[in-house]
Amino acid sequence: MTNSEPILKQRVNNGHRPREFALFAGLLLVLIVAPLMIYPIFMTKLLCFALFAMAFNLLVGQTGLLSFGHAMFFGGSAYVAAYALKEWHLPTEVAILLGVVFATFMGLIVGLIAIRRHGIYFAMITLALAQMFFYICVAAPATGGDDGISSVPRRALFSVIDIANDRVLYYFVLVCFFASFLVVYRIMHSPFGQVLRAIRDNEARAVSLGYQVGRYKLLAFVLSASLAGLAGALKVLVFRLATLVDVSWTTSGEVILMALIGGIGTVIGPLLGAAFMLTLQSSLQGLAQWMPVAQGTVFVLAVLVLPRGIAGTFRALRERSRMKASGRTADEGVSPN
Repeated sequence: MTNSEPILKQRVNNGHRPREFALFAGLLLVLIVAPLMIYPIFMTKLLCFALFAMAFNLLVGQTGLLSFGHAMFFGGSAYVAAYALKEWHLPTEVAILLGVVFATFMGLIVGLIAIRRHGIYFAMITLALAQMFFYICVAAPATGGDDGISSVPRRALFSVIDIANDRVLYYFVLVCFFASFLVVYRIMHSPFGQVLRAIRDNEARAVSLGYQVGRYKLLAFVLSASLAGLAGALKVLVFRLATLVDVSWTTSGEVILMALIGGIGTVIGPLLGAAFMLTLQSSLQGLAQWMPVAQGTVFVLAVLVLPRGIAGTFRALRERSRMKASGRTADEGVSPN
């Protein structure tokens, strides 16, 4: 029995990665054909918020840092990209890049301040800084105040790709989303990702092993802010506007719900959580006053019934069935003598 266990573990590990790649290929295929059957703007919005949730999930799922202020990166990038497109008449790709750079810079500044604290103190610092940024956006003339920046033009990408067509825009956003998806997957399965999880599980032990914990957490925070900024800049192209809603605390709360429902720490969870929340919002479009009640109910049910989220629960069930199958195989391979 003892001799067979390493072989069984090796077989399980060798078969785990191909199954994930098959899942990713199937997911990509579904996303490619989705706009042919579903309204393209809805699907593009879904990809933008899934990318936003993936950015948040990278931080909380891998490092254990719960940020209540990620909307400042999402909305801040949206404002910068919208202003660059409408007022400076910059090319679309340059405007997106400026939005991501702004979010990265903001992530660096906020990270340097916030990562000095842990737990609820970290969360409250990010919330306070996000609220400060919100009121700056309210008062700043460049943001348009309550009106925001509207009628943002959709210029052709690289002067060739006409993203004025909703389907073409969807496929451009899909490329950005899936590239970010692969980057996050690589981070999670890299030595860097392993160190982040070690910090999440036991920071004192990571320090004792000689890791510069502060640097790792800061880098994770900045990477998360950059991806959130990319999501915000792409969202501007979808709706052609940037508003105060993008930087409000409710947007930060929504992305937390998306990550929680989909499964914190999972790769595909943010997409599932974003799909669930946006479908719920679309279903209650004529009952906006009931949306907070619905979100609160979903949060309670997610915590009580699916604490690991949709993807986390599915992964746990799959691992349990795999362990049972491995146990049966091991028993069959042992001689009765």
